[in-house]
Amino acid sequence: MIKAILFDLDGTLLPMDQEQFTKGYFKTLSETLAPHGYEPKMLIQGIMTGVDAMVKNNGQQSNEDVFWQTFTQYCPGPFKANQPLFEAYYQNEFHQLQSVCGRQPAAQGVVDWAKQNGYLLVLATNPIFPQVATLQRMKWAGIDQSAFTYITTYENSGFCKPNPKYYLDIAHQLGCLPEECLMIGNDVSEDMVAKDVGMQVFLLTDCLINPRQQDISIYPHGDFDALMKYLNHLNEA
Repeated sequence: MIKAILFDLDGTLLPMDQEQFTKGYFKTLSETLAPHGYEPKMLIQGIMTGVDAMVKNNGQQSNEDVFWQTFTQYCPGPFKANQPLFEAYYQNEFHQLQSVCGRQPAAQGVVDWAKQNGYLLVLATNPIFPQVATLQRMKWAGIDQSAFTYITTYENSGFCKPNPKYYLDIAHQLGCLPEECLMIGNDVSEDMVAKDVGMQVFLLTDCLINPRQQDISIYPHGDFDALMKYLNHLNEA
């Protein structure tokens, strides 16, 4: 019996082209931080190295701590002088990236349906961003954050996708068994790994990411209409 539904954000509840979003992110962040002494190439290298460190995190520290311990090697000044610059960016210039994202009206409908039917809801977005950036992207998607019991961010997570322990940790936080959770996402490599720990999965294909060209027929999959049919059938079972 499913008790909790986990939703990915980027490419799932928030339509986007991941490559275009990443390009815009690096551009706006570089432009914002350049006056503070950040050389664009070093900044991007620092962020990519920090993200790689978070993906490899073993849960002993938060992703936030792991990121900044790595990234400070590329900072032009001390950590405490640099973190507020990023905070200000996410509150301001980050909004420009909304223009490269879409809006899927059906997304809030699915969230509302799940909440009304008594499921615990988790925003299971890869926790490589701080909370402020995640909440901003939820606003772009038109998603009500109050509907969610738990939202993964780099502050509260010690694992990342595609580490199976990321999903096990969410189940633990909810007090659920993995078998009592359903993961909905658009990335075959990162989201469907939830199946490996016993969760049920649904692959949303609107903004499908499948770099290895894996066979997706092994997963329940389809667009938002197919997702609602799947959820209704699940709810009636």
